[in-house]
Amino acid sequence: MDDSVDIVAGIDDDPASSPTRSARATLTAWYAHPDCAAHEMGAWHPESPGRLAAIDDRMIASGLVELVAHAEVPLADDEDLLRAHTQSHLDALRDTAPGAGYAALDADTTMCPATLDAVWRAAGAAVAATDAVVGGRARNAFCSTRPPGHHATRSRAMGFCFVNNVAVAALRALDVHGLSRVAVVDFDVHHGNGTENILSNDERVLMVSFFQHPFYPYSGVERPANNMVNVPLPAYSDGAAVRAIVEAKWLPALEAFRPEMIFISAGFDAHREDDLGQMRLVEADYVWMTERLMEVADRHAEGRIVSCLEGGYNLSALGRSVAAHVKTLSAG
Repeated sequence: MDDSVDIVAGIDDDPASSPTRSARATLTAWYAHPDCAAHEMGAWHPESPGRLAAIDDRMIASGLVELVAHAEVPLADDEDLLRAHTQSHLDALRDTAPGAGYAALDADTTMCPATLDAVWRAAGAAVAATDAVVGGRARNAFCSTRPPGHHATRSRAMGFCFVNNVAVAALRALDVHGLSRVAVVDFDVHHGNGTENILSNDERVLMVSFFQHPFYPYSGVERPANNMVNVPLPAYSDGAAVRAIVEAKWLPALEAFRPEMIFISAGFDAHREDDLGQMRLVEADYVWMTERLMEVADRHAEGRIVSCLEGGYNLSALGRSVAAHVKTLSAG
């Protein structure tokens, strides 16, 4: 068996079987599943299955698909989801899921018959990625999954999001794997209000983010908890503005906190080609941010990073940006 096959097989081992990091833990694990492409909210909706297809196409065209370890994606267990969400929220999702057609939860968040499997699968990817990275079977991981999660609060679906994948993953790292400190980094154009709702005042977590403001969901600026570093930016902010706040705000906070693992809510809708936002980032900015986060992870977290897809709706820009982000992760 060649070494690449051995790495891929090792991603799916029992976490208890790999208590220490090994020489194999040098690749980026890639989590994707067809269930995540089956969820759809109507042909008009920007959060579409075409997002994952655009990412796959770019990964293949760039040759990056050969540089990542493809891993199995389980359905999440309710036990994992309940660390971040209420039982009534999970029950409501199951009760609302239609047998045919659509069921709207709000003006832009809709369920179809395939939604539940996609939601549980996306959260399962984040959990499995966390297990693999903490267990030393991958250095870092990217979850190419949908629906996104960072607007889902403890008890409410909203903003295209049903459960909060990054919060579920971060709490698993803390409560199951026994880490003491984890950081959540959110570079989506929209504020991750759901992640803040779930993780505020948890002294084991530091969350850092920037977001366009004022903009949906119109949150993140009034009296954030002490473990939140929220940086609102005006429309048309470019890469220079973002790099300045990362250096002035994010990095000092992360260095002082010394996270044992970093979770990224990787939204690419701050790209200048994305019509759902009005920021002006380009692929090089996502590469630069990823490099800075990898440096923090190398100093404090044995390189451990799990990155989960959030926004990004211009398909070409999304594919290019994810490829740039993953290429950077895989080069570490």
